[in-house]
Amino acid sequence: MASLRSIQRSLRNPQAGAIIDPMQVDAPPEENDNNEDESYEVDIDSFDLETYANSYTGLARIYRLMYIADHCPRLRPDALRLAISHVIKTMNANLYQVLHHKLQQCQGNILPDVTGANPIDTGLPVFNSAWVETTNQKSAMKLEKLDGDLKNYKSNSIKESIRRGHNEIGDHYVNCGDLIEATKSYSKARDYCTSSSHVISMCLNIIKVGIYLQNWSHVINYIIKAESTPDYTENSELQTTYSSTLKCMTGLAELAGRKYKLAAQNFLKTNLDYWDSCDVMTPNDIAIYGGLCALATFSRLELQNSVICNNSFKLFLELEPEVRDAIFKFYESKYEVCLTILNKIKPILLLDMYIGSHINQLYSNIRSKAMIQYFCPYDSADLRKMALCFNTPLPDLENELMQLILDGHIKARIDSINKILYAKHPNQRVETFEKAMSMAQQYSRYMHILVLKSQIIKHQFNSKLSKSERLSNIGKTINVDFVKISG
Repeated sequence: MASLRSIQRSLRNPQAGAIIDPMQVDAPPEENDNNEDESYEVDIDSFDLETYANSYTGLARIYRLMYIADHCPRLRPDALRLAISHVIKTMNANLYQVLHHKLQQCQGNILPDVTGANPIDTGLPVFNSAWVETTNQKSAMKLEKLDGDLKNYKSNSIKESIRRGHNEIGDHYVNCGDLIEATKSYSKARDYCTSSSHVISMCLNIIKVGIYLQNWSHVINYIIKAESTPDYTENSELQTTYSSTLKCMTGLAELAGRKYKLAAQNFLKTNLDYWDSCDVMTPNDIAIYGGLCALATFSRLELQNSVICNNSFKLFLELEPEVRDAIFKFYESKYEVCLTILNKIKPILLLDMYIGSHINQLYSNIRSKAMIQYFCPYDSADLRKMALCFNTPLPDLENELMQLILDGHIKARIDSINKILYAKHPNQRVETFEKAMSMAQQYSRYMHILVLKSQIIKHQFNSKLSKSERLSNIGKTINVDFVKISG
């Protein structure tokens, strides 16, 4: 995530005079599988940051605010202030220092009024060094207590208590921002799980930390482990409880890997009644991620069967009426309305930390699909009318269509003088001849195989005779054939 990488950069170059230990949340570079280019900025007129942040819990809330701060200069000060107000409720002292440093840098970019007529009221929260020191002490004391409790549990050999102890230490590390140690603690609970639900809960803890670190290969690995847990496939109650969460996590990992169709298929299998993971994403996010990925990759029939007629996913779409309307308008071939709706919500979507960097690609896929479906029923189309429908200049439309033709998505040719797009129908006679030749080659190959098989059987290469007997029979056959030829 961009916010996580910005934390790492800030810790490598800390503010002068501030003492910051190497941040525990810093994942090794090889564990971060996200290589997407996220260097873009968004200009948005209004956005209710507080309502948005309150939809999430835990680190997800802080990381999303940091992502907004990194990509929206207009909202940067407010996003950082709000993030600081939530960080002080945790024990993440390092992140508190990083946020203050970023806020001071942000404030430094605002030029003061040299006349003094309009003094700037910065409203900056004061950096509380005493809070940092106290928090670090409290964190160390709590960790010492949890370690002591765990040792007592181990001495009493109570597996359930030991499992809980490891989970509590993992939760504490997450609260302190030490995600690497949190992963290790959660993993240690594996040996003390006494039921399938315990194993799946352990996997979910590691999956969530993996998502915070954007270690997607690790996320996929533990999703597979959770779904391979004994009794998961056989126990319908267990599957019902955890299936929605696991499918969403899988969808998120596939989205990060730009496998948009697989992502959509997983998001569409989510059930709102069994969703409870706002420390990663909300039901609104599922509607956006699943809806846009489906719109960008599904065929018309798949869109109808898997999205529009999907009663379970409809409940998610009701939470995001713009995405729902865009899907329905696309299905109704009202492409201009669909694209207008998508362009309206684009700035907000660009501020989402998981789908923001994919929006341009998804929108491009949706637009290309719309053009292909628009032209599909016709032998020819007026480019001027098509340009009006897609709200784009005529030269740009020609370039887009030319690219679709070169990529093989549209079989057509462009009349640049008369501004007409003509469908290019294949030669049926040539296609039939080529198909017949291909079938003839397949039959010829099949006959050669049959002849070879009959000869193998004739010469008993497939018999259970000993090697010497097979060689003797082959010799006799050769002699007989030689006599026949000589005669």
